[in-house]
Amino acid sequence: MSDTAPTRTLVTSLVEDAVTAPSMHNAQPWRFVHRTDTGTVELYGDPARALPHEDPDHRALHLGCGAALFGLRVAAAHRGRHAAVRLLPDPGDPWHLADVRLPPAVGTYDDELAVLHPALRERHTSRFPFTDERVPAEILDGLRSAAFLEDCRLVVPGAWHADTVLDLVHDSERLESADASVREEIDAWIRTGAADEGPGTEGIPSYAFGPRQYDVTAPVRDFASHRPVPGRASARFERSPQFVLLGTVGDTPAEWLKAGQALQRVLLRATLDGLSTSLISQPLEWPELRSVARDPGSTTGYVHMVVRLGYGPRGRATPRRPVAEVLTFV
Repeated sequence: MSDTAPTRTLVTSLVEDAVTAPSMHNAQPWRFVHRTDTGTVELYGDPARALPHEDPDHRALHLGCGAALFGLRVAAAHRGRHAAVRLLPDPGDPWHLADVRLPPAVGTYDDELAVLHPALRERHTSRFPFTDERVPAEILDGLRSAAFLEDCRLVVPGAWHADTVLDLVHDSERLESADASVREEIDAWIRTGAADEGPGTEGIPSYAFGPRQYDVTAPVRDFASHRPVPGRASARFERSPQFVLLGTVGDTPAEWLKAGQALQRVLLRATLDGLSTSLISQPLEWPELRSVARDPGSTTGYVHMVVRLGYGPRGRATPRRPVAEVLTFV
């Protein structure tokens, strides 16, 4: 091994940063393997953490892993390394999502990534009401540029399109409430402290639910809509949520991984810009709704995530699995 090869300590610290990424229901569907002979870090999707009813094609799984991959890139830049990424390196293994080499960094591009590092642990999903203050156009332009750097598009919808998206959120809530399999899958990732729930290092803890909606305007998923949570308050949410839609021209696993990286880049940039964010995937989990979510006048062919943003509480960090559970040295 060369003197510049990443050490176990370095790789461990990179993965600790990478796994701060968001994932659907905080399922954390990633595995990392460090091959010490080549210094390569391999990223795999974890089929045991797939969501067969809500994510049968594993698109959301790829988004989460792509977000973790971008976090690894940011962490590497912060530590003076350049993450050279190859997506889907093994045609025979669709769960092998990326290979990352970590030579010492050169040039300015990595400096741009390193600037985002403080936001890795500051970014948290907020399911709380936001204020009515509008996000300035220059900040939205910066978020568009962040997505473009990852070969993706970020669309800021006009009034009619934003209303359509909000209607789709409510339509998806009705579909979800009528589907017992989907409700059961969601319940498997809820953590309220009950004895029969899964590990506390994954899933959505009750403190991250946010308040119960006072009316029917809330644009966030209510993870406890049909179960009591002691002490949970009610609140009115903003009536005109501010959305951006992240998309790509194609709809392939490679595009999903690009979109996941763009998503994390946008979220980190938004965090540094003082914004709070939450992810709205509900309408995109139903094929009949997802096709309606895109703006027909946009060149974006497929929407992968709706991001709600604005000014309000940041939310608290949700738990993460220990690195020893997601990182293997071979």
